[in-house]
Amino acid sequence: MRFASFVVIGITGLALAGCQTPTNQQMGIVGGSAVGALVGNQFGSGSGKVAATIAGGLVGGLIGNAIGVSMDAQSQQRAQAAEFQALEYGRPGAPVDWSSQGNRGEVTPGPRYRVNSYECRDYTHEIWIDGRPQTARGTACRQPDGTWRPVN
Repeated sequence: MRFASFVVIGITGLALAGCQTPTNQQMGIVGGSAVGALVGNQFGSGSGKVAATIAGGLVGGLIGNAIGVSMDAQSQQRAQAAEFQALEYGRPGAPVDWSSQGNRGEVTPGPRYRVNSYECRDYTHEIWIDGRPQTARGTACRQPDGTWRPVN
């Protein structure tokens, strides 16, 4: 069922993008939906897993839309680089700032801890859009390839 959920999300993203060059808003919706669906999928079980995946995709799409409207690709790359910097090297509670073309944000990592064989950290990513902060809180765990993957 997990594969089917991702197919639905992918088809929805393609339908939203249409035949034009995708805008930041569309990319935000598609990216947010995919991440939200992955997160939602982690929380559901049994028949509730599908509902949790869909709900996560919808919520992620709404958040991704808000960010995508105001952030270009360069800003999104800077935000992702700041997340990696904070998770990989940041001191707990010390924000890592980023800015790009009028957009700005900060990622504040928490202390490191282990879950099974994974090193994990809680973090807060605050992005200012039109002068108003948008805050996302999550947990990420380091993968065997060295990347950090959000888990909730």
